[in-house]
Amino acid sequence: MLVKTFGSAVYGIQAITITVEVNISGGKLAYFVVGLPDNAVRESMQRVETALQTNGFRMPRQRIVVNMAPADIRKEGSAYDLTIAVAIMAASNQIDAGLLDKFIIMGELSLDGSLQPIKGALPIAIQARKDGFKGFILPKQNAREAAIVNDLEVYGVESIKDVVGFFNGTSELKPEIVNTREEFYDSLCNYDSDFSEVKGQENIKRALEIAAAGGHNVILIGPPGAGKTMLARRLPSILPPLSLYESLETTKIHSVAGKLAAADALVTIRPFRSPHHTISDVALVGGGSNPAPGEISLAHNGVLFLDELPEFKRSALEVMRQPLEERRVTISRAKFTVDYPSSFMLVASMNPCPCGYYNHPEKECICPPGMVQKYLSKISGPLLDRIDLHVEVTPVNFSELSSDRAAEKSELIRERVIRAREIQVERFGNRPDLHANAQMSPQMVRDLCKINAAGQTLLKKAMEKLGLSARAYDRILKVSRTIADLSGSEEIKLEHLAEAIHFRSLDREGWAG
Repeated sequence: MLVKTFGSAVYGIQAITITVEVNISGGKLAYFVVGLPDNAVRESMQRVETALQTNGFRMPRQRIVVNMAPADIRKEGSAYDLTIAVAIMAASNQIDAGLLDKFIIMGELSLDGSLQPIKGALPIAIQARKDGFKGFILPKQNAREAAIVNDLEVYGVESIKDVVGFFNGTSELKPEIVNTREEFYDSLCNYDSDFSEVKGQENIKRALEIAAAGGHNVILIGPPGAGKTMLARRLPSILPPLSLYESLETTKIHSVAGKLAAADALVTIRPFRSPHHTISDVALVGGGSNPAPGEISLAHNGVLFLDELPEFKRSALEVMRQPLEERRVTISRAKFTVDYPSSFMLVASMNPCPCGYYNHPEKECICPPGMVQKYLSKISGPLLDRIDLHVEVTPVNFSELSSDRAAEKSELIRERVIRAREIQVERFGNRPDLHANAQMSPQMVRDLCKINAAGQTLLKKAMEKLGLSARAYDRILKVSRTIADLSGSEEIKLEHLAEAIHFRSLDREGWAG
């Protein structure tokens, strides 16, 4: 007897419906799985057989052929266990096959028949609705994440017995209900940390506010213990809240990577990813034999924080250059290509030298001559070219640390950032792919960041006196445009330019050498 069930394969953040055909025929006992399965799919027959027997069901002792179509797409992972098991039981008349064509069925089977969570439940649910399926049967742990898709019945099950009872009509399953908008708005901007907890560092807070308002990449340079990491961790709390579309897109990526907790339905706060400096190239940008999203995609719509930037492998930093420009990463293999979005703000931090005390107001640097330049040269010019703000972080003195004066809350800073972003959205109204000043092309900088004669003179003197490089020119104009937006000014004024010039530390001759 031939029976069809339906599963799904995830490529990038999109899903493709897979038809699982099972035919049981007379002959010597043999199992065949065809249709380009990987080893995990081939091994599923052993898990299925043991799970069925453990739960009192029968595994046919005949020739079983499992075909997974379309046959030219590679099927990976253990999530097809339940799809295959249900098809085998229907083909051997243990399950009523009448409703099988109305459901996508996915889940990894344990030997006792219980179900383990799968990856990519959200994109699978979106594709199931698009293809006209009535419902989606999957492990209980993934039910909330799939249930945010409207007009699709999502049933979270704990064991294969629940699935058999459902199709045979001997037991009922309750669909998982999630109010997407309520879930989204209830936990929006629910951050654990706040800028009001930071004592002093007003200059750094201002720099991060400018970075948030224009979507600029930023590097923090300062001695150990000055508060670089603490400040960076609070940056998401002043970024504009995620839109529902951004939230769904971010959730898709985390779903594919298997990073969503069972209690989570949506990612409602901007991601903050902080990989260790020993990270490999593949882990940072994504890839592998079974391509998976890397840290830069997990930081999509949020912040990627690289602590101790010069300690990262140069090759890992260099592969980030193209994603920083294109805001997506393409992973190519011989037979297929997948795209992952990677629109993130890069925040990096570093010590000014190996000992950490170059330019320190109190402690003396003990690095030998030339060591500072050698240390800074670990960061390539092209990568530094993509960082708009270079901010020097100085240690907070005791009087500021012990002060009871209340600092400004993230909520108030966020309101200013949102107003500046609204100005930019209006400015780029005819370009839906542009959201912030940092994304402007060189031609747009010339058109939208015009400065008067006094501004030109100031910029010329600054570049000559401070030894600023030519690459700093566009960056200064972009940042000054953002500062003008924060102050509600249509024109870029002298004070906006001066502040932007102030945030180019690493371009000065005293630093770069």
